[in-house]
Amino acid sequence: MTQLEAVDRLVRDVLGAGVVGIYLHGSTARDAMRSHSDLDVLVVSGSPLADRERRALVDGLLHISGSWGDVETRPIELTVVAQPEVRPWRYPPRMELQYGEWLRTEFERGDIPGASPNPDLAPLITMALQANRPLFGPPATEALDEVPEADLRRAILDAIPGMLMDFPNDTTNYLLTLARIWVTVATGEIASKDDAASWVLERLPAQLRPPLERARSAYRGDLPYDGYEGAALDAARGTAETMVREIDALQQGA
Repeated sequence: MTQLEAVDRLVRDVLGAGVVGIYLHGSTARDAMRSHSDLDVLVVSGSPLADRERRALVDGLLHISGSWGDVETRPIELTVVAQPEVRPWRYPPRMELQYGEWLRTEFERGDIPGASPNPDLAPLITMALQANRPLFGPPATEALDEVPEADLRRAILDAIPGMLMDFPNDTTNYLLTLARIWVTVATGEIASKDDAASWVLERLPAQLRPPLERARSAYRGDLPYDGYEGAALDAARGTAETMVREIDALQQGA
């Protein structure tokens, strides 16, 4: 049984007839995963989750999900939305549950948060609609409403302050995410981290490219996903600040 088959079985065992659909998104849907790519899965349920359902999903995922850099047993990022909370669409959307390996410590000690508004669902749902790759259920376009472009832009811009505050702890990921945000604000498209980095590198001054080039290489598996310290962190922050200024300028001109 593959990991995706195990995820499909787990979700349907826990939620039963309450599952509207299970959809791939991100690099998983594009069959373009790199060594550090998660398996990205969106679950649409017919109603909000009960606490026991959240716990059962998390307990199952703790056994199925792997570690970063392991292409045999990949980390799983699974997000659950209740269809009545996102269709008809409204902002901010409400998320029922998100499982990711960055939350493993909290989940293992039993800390499982309840449902809450989460702007990040806007790009996630957009990616699921664009990919239209169901593991189970009808086409994504029959289960989810399209996210208006204004709400998509608003959601990705709302994420920037939090990234800058936590920048030293996840520098590689945040550099790549800022590149994706720049592409989306400029073009309206959601690009892969790899493609977004390449697009941004063509537009950055030469002296600001090395941190993003390093992040792209790490994402591709050519370099380790290690931390940035000292001068390397300062350089990465300078690149990030430039990307944010470019994003702000595009947004103000929109």
